[in-house]
Amino acid sequence: MTIRDEPTDFAGAMSLIQNCVGGKKGERLLIVSEPESYGIYDRRAAKLAAAAGRSVGMTVYELESSSFVSNDNEKALLLDSLRGFDHIVFFSRVGDQIRFLSNDNMPPSTMCYTLDQESLNSNFGTACHHGMAEIKHLVESTLENCKEIRVTCPLGTDYVGCPNWANDKPTDVTLKRFPLLVPQPIPASGFHGQVALSRFLIGTGSRYYDPYCLSLPNDVFACIEDNRIVSFEGDAEDVRRVENHYLNVSSQLSIDPWFVDSWHAGIHPGCNFVSDAETDMMRWSGSAFGNPRILHFHTCGQYAPGEICWNILDPTVTVDGIALWEAGTLHPERLPDGLPVLARHPQLAELFENPVREIGLTA
Repeated sequence: MTIRDEPTDFAGAMSLIQNCVGGKKGERLLIVSEPESYGIYDRRAAKLAAAAGRSVGMTVYELESSSFVSNDNEKALLLDSLRGFDHIVFFSRVGDQIRFLSNDNMPPSTMCYTLDQESLNSNFGTACHHGMAEIKHLVESTLENCKEIRVTCPLGTDYVGCPNWANDKPTDVTLKRFPLLVPQPIPASGFHGQVALSRFLIGTGSRYYDPYCLSLPNDVFACIEDNRIVSFEGDAEDVRRVENHYLNVSSQLSIDPWFVDSWHAGIHPGCNFVSDAETDMMRWSGSAFGNPRILHFHTCGQYAPGEICWNILDPTVTVDGIALWEAGTLHPERLPDGLPVLARHPQLAELFENPVREIGLTA
């Protein structure tokens, strides 16, 4: 690649390499991308990250991979190919598939959710990473120490309980995320209620199956007790389609269809999706979930992240009587010590005051 091919406008990429990856001069950086022809990532995003790495004196290697691994043997071969570097950055869905995998031989790795150059250089990619890390920590601390959480939404979700952290703490990702999109998952154990399922069901990016999406012409309610889906309620034909989808996925992957592992809501006020979600489902499911307008559940499979995702639009999450998320807006100023964090990061505070609302879905 010649010098003239190197992109030069890489503010977001510099934040990725310096603030998230922590790359330093002389270190070996591997950028893993997937072909642009797959329709998820553009090649410029990965090239921006490579240019940013070189600009700080890193030795940068670039690898184009498949978008997913289909079995344990392929996963082992992939992990073996990633050894020998100081840092790895994934602009590929294959990173999502190993995000919960514990592997001591794998170098520190980052999964990047900015799918193209525009996203990387938007408020999503350039928002203060350190400030977002502080907000994420405050959210997690508040949720870990609360007595009650209630989740509601305009379509009728009413889900309440106290997380059973001591006995059922979900596994958080072992890869870093850039940008920071969600807090660690909240265990479903200790909760009960109903969740409104609307528009569609879609996979979690863990494994791929057919069909990966299920459209929902009408809303269906999932009734939950602790980690179990007790029933689905709604039009009989809609309920039948949802149940058959769960049975189909669980049969393909030999997993428990009715298990609910965990849930969490987006925390990044700059996360957006400009296309219509339902005409670009794979891209949408891989990036939009970080917006506070979306809360998603991990279901189907007794592990994180499960295989079927529920997406709740414009949630209100009330923690010990305080609405931290209100109608799809996260209010970090309502967190204990939230105001000092915002004062230290005024540009981030401004973004939280004027969050992006465009997520590819209409209310």
